[in-house]
Amino acid sequence: MLYIQKGIRMTKPFRRAALILLSVLFGFSLFPPLSAAAADRLQEVSGRPVIVIDPGHGGKNQGTIEGSQEEKYMTMTTALAMYEELCKYDDVDVYLTRTGDMDLTLKERAQFAESVGADFLFSIHYNASEEHTLFGAEIWIPSTAPFNGYGYQFGHEFLRPLQERGIFLRGIKTRLNDRGEDYYGIIRESAALEIPAVILEHCHVDESRDIPFCDSEEDLVQFGREDATAVAKYFGLKSSILNVDYSGFQLAEARENAPMQGTLQDTTPPDVCMLEFVSADYEQGTMSLTVSAADYDTPLLYYDYSIDGGVTYSPRNIWPGSNALDGSYEDTFTLSLLIPDREKPTVILRAYNLFGLYTLSNSYESIGTFSYPKPAESPEPKESLSESREEPRETEESEDLLPAASGTVKAESQPSFLTFLEICLVVVVILFVLLLVSQIIARRNRKRRRCQQRKVAGDSRSQHR
Repeated sequence: MLYIQKGIRMTKPFRRAALILLSVLFGFSLFPPLSAAAADRLQEVSGRPVIVIDPGHGGKNQGTIEGSQEEKYMTMTTALAMYEELCKYDDVDVYLTRTGDMDLTLKERAQFAESVGADFLFSIHYNASEEHTLFGAEIWIPSTAPFNGYGYQFGHEFLRPLQERGIFLRGIKTRLNDRGEDYYGIIRESAALEIPAVILEHCHVDESRDIPFCDSEEDLVQFGREDATAVAKYFGLKSSILNVDYSGFQLAEARENAPMQGTLQDTTPPDVCMLEFVSADYEQGTMSLTVSAADYDTPLLYYDYSIDGGVTYSPRNIWPGSNALDGSYEDTFTLSLLIPDREKPTVILRAYNLFGLYTLSNSYESIGTFSYPKPAESPEPKESLSESREEPRETEESEDLLPAASGTVKAESQPSFLTFLEICLVVVVILFVLLLVSQIIARRNRKRRRCQQRKVAGDSRSQHR
């Protein structure tokens, strides 16, 4: 590898710095995109595929609630659209775990899938974050083989159309509990019954960049139809009604005997995050810095920054070039900031990876204060002749207003501090000039007196001779 020399083992910090330096000097990415070569479906299905659609939540379990949106109804709308679309395909059996607003445990959902001989269970969900800062779509899959490979292959078909619609991708991933098992109950309970299950998180209902994708019934129905198409591609279905044929459709390459490395939960934050000053225009309020960062395990998804030393942060931004499907991202980019007037910023950046862990950059403190030029003041409108001659009315209102008006005029007539400094500077210059002139005159007078004294002395010597 590039960072190993024969007979020498570099330390980890040095290795990180060397990788960043090489990438900057030679312009290559630290981590080339993951290959997504086409492959056959890993999962073998005998006969007609049996598909179970699970609308998340229901009954007392309302799910995410944001404004007028309630997740248990959103998932039902999407699941019904998915069901209706899949029923248009030939040689497939489709079931719903619930058709109304009812309570179901996760174990009961998995047991229902087993009772109908399900080949796959798809759990429909919408997302939200505690601080309302996250956005994008993701899919949670089993952590163990071979179900991990099944979920990985389907995940590509689920996420691609969302990416084409402009929804940011948060990846295909797994999550474990304290016992090392799958964290999500529907995945864990289904795996115990030998049924692969995945959780489809279509977008975040509480973030402004995702809300336009899920704020109407038509949007929720579109998600369901796209989910059905992803399932049809995964199982190689065809439809005489829709006039489509996905027989032999090629899926992303995956492993059957071991989980896909890029899906495994990463418990470490990004390895490198550095800021380097580029330029600043203190009158225009702009500053540019180079950001260099890397994560050796998963792609970077977001970044946010602070200009007050970490007290407050910007909303999260998409990391340039981030693509959770192939694991690619830009390891270096230029951050352009607008700095408020009279601010001396201290900039810090946070780089977030696929699993929401972040690393703080070094802190860059500005050497100067940003100061915008003041716009020229428009002249005060002149009073008309009639207004200038009008006597103030002797009312309580006029008496109350007169002192305030006179005070305002007085404040405007006072020179600003800058004007005072200018006056002082002029006075100092004048005094200096006067002093210089007086010194020159005094020197000339002394010189004249010496000349006269020498002349008198010469005349006296001539007389003595």
